[in-house]
Amino acid sequence: QVQLVESGGGLVQVGESLRLSCTASARSFSPHAAGWFRQAPGKEREFIATIGWELGRTRYADSVKGRFTVSRDNAKNTVYLQMNSLKSEDTGVYYCAANAAWRGTTTPTRRDEYDYWGQGTQVTVSS
Repeated sequence: QVQLVESGGGLVQVGESLRLSCTASARSFSPHAAGWFRQAPGKEREFIATIGWELGRTRYADSVKGRFTVSRDNAKNTVYLQMNSLKSEDTGVYYCAANAAWRGTTTPTRRDEYDYWGQGTQVTVSS
């Protein structure tokens, strides 16, 4: 069983930056992809970014393109989300997820394409 643990959330001002980390507990962690989702109050969990674990191909939601960057360190079993130029609408709980079972893509964007989830970390962007 894989456990994912996020860290790095917090309270920032509009325009500032944060970097989230997500580390897998498994000794051998080799998903097809790792992704980030967020859930704002009263809204459904939405896709933010994903990265293919082997080749590093990435995909982003339109709302964060040019501001967020997803990366991974395979040796550390860790995926990162660098968030720049934060906006108030970026506020929410951020979840990392791992896609273990092959579903035909290295950049899955749907929640049901991910098999493991972290507990979430709160990001609050204040104006």
